Amino acid sequence: METPQRRISSGFGARSTADDVLDGIDLSGKLALVTGGYSGLGLEVTRALARAGAHVVVPARRRAAAREAVAGVDGVEVDALDLADLDSVRGFTERFLGTGRRVDLVITNAGVMACPERRVGPGWEAQFAVNHLGHHALVNRLWPALAPGARVVAVSSAGHQLSDVRWDDLHFTRGYDRWQAYGQAKTANVLFAAHLDALGRDSGVRAFSLHPGAVLTPLQRHLDPADMVAKGWTDAHGHVVHPGFKTPEQGAATSVWAATSPLLADLGGAYCEDCDLAELTTSDEGWSGVRDYALDPARAARLWALSAELTGTDAFAA
Repeated sequence: METPQRRISSGFGARSTADDVLDGIDLSGKLALVTGGYSGLGLEVTRALARAGAHVVVPARRRAAAREAVAGVDGVEVDALDLADLDSVRGFTERFLGTGRRVDLVITNAGVMACPERRVGPGWEAQFAVNHLGHHALVNRLWPALAPGARVVAVSSAGHQLSDVRWDDLHFTRGYDRWQAYGQAKTANVLFAAHLDALGRDSGVRAFSLHPGAVLTPLQRHLDPADMVAKGWTDAHGHVVHPGFKTPEQGAATSVWAATSPLLADLGGAYCEDCDLAELTTSDEGWSGVRDYALDPARAARLWALSAELTGTDAFAA
């Protein structure tokens, strides 16, 4: 059964923190994998899951920085992974599968936003490659290790409202727009989770996507500080002044909620925000809700097939 895309009154909201969501939940004996789990929202997710008893694997492009960031957090290990490099993805997954361990929670949190034009691999646009294709390859290669009852949580963004998938020019060969590229990549995250859920639910694996909320983190490193002041996000000293912004602890909450909430035990494939399922929206005013094109089953299947072709990875291929 497809999950209705409407709020379910979770009891949490925009100002709930990751620790609030995990209060009373014991993750002892569970293994979680969090990409980008050593910076920004990902670090808060890692800390919260570890405090709840999970063992957390943090694959990282910058291993030294990752080890420093998680130092002192019990139950966390760091390994090498560059999502822009499929050989690196293959190496990480082969090492992990070689341990014989099972994964209970996967949170694909790592990403880049509104970066200058950059090409990776065989000429792929970097935001689509890192935010989506690398994670597609990672999860498909990890599929044999996913335990029954596992959840895969794809961190998307309200930025998905900026663009559907540009089927006729996926890699922006006819002119680059950094925000359109970001929007496409975030739509791809939603479509990925929707189709993974359709494929994996008979095996007991469910998937969700989400918008964590507006949070000031290193994700904004490619944005001009003057632009953020002009938008009313920060003051001249870089301090958040916009009332809609969340703290990192609040921003991590929806990822943790989607990964662990008992309310979602028989649901999947949905897009979440503010620790609840989001409503469908067609409005160009505001950033709440999810666009129907990001959940369309035909688009999701098309993107999956295309991603499998580009990356050479499809755990569900005949």
